This record gives sequence, C-alpha cells and structure tokens, in this order.
Amino acid sequence: MLKPMNIARVRWACRRGMLELDVLFQPFVEQHYEAMPDTDKNTFVRLLECEDPELFAWFMGHQVCQDPEFAQMIVRVRGRPTA
Repeated sequence: MLKPMNIARVRWACRRGMLELDVLFQPFVEQHYEAMPDTDKNTFVRLLECEDPELFAWFMGHQVCQDPEFAQMIVRVRGRPTA
C-alpha cells in the first residue's frame, strides 16, 4: 500500500487550474483529509493525479467515472451521501 502524502503536499496538489475544482478540493482537505483512513487518503491522492478536464467532467456530473474507488471518493468530496 502507498503511504499517504503529508497534508502540505495534499493542499498543494488541490490547487488546480479550475476554480470549480479548488472550491471542492480545498475545503474537503481542510475538513476531512487528516481524519480519513490511509486507504481513503491514497484514493484521494490518486484522484488528484488525474487531469483537470477529467476531474471537472466527473465532479460536475458530465461523465461517470468508471473507477469504483474514484467514484466513491467523488461522491464523498461532493458531500452527497452514498446509497
């Protein structure tokens, strides 16, 4: 298993080229990242490695993410309860 990034690196990785993504990621990291289990931290960090247009499409609901771990994290970041 990967070792999660430290919080400073995660904060930096949340600074994106799109304001819409910044508005989602930065508050999520500040409020939830440190309390998450390492597996979830790793999923979130892997998600941040995706390109902005892809993230934008997933988070805005224009496309469905096919990766189940990413899809669950997207729901979590957006603040919508899972079924």
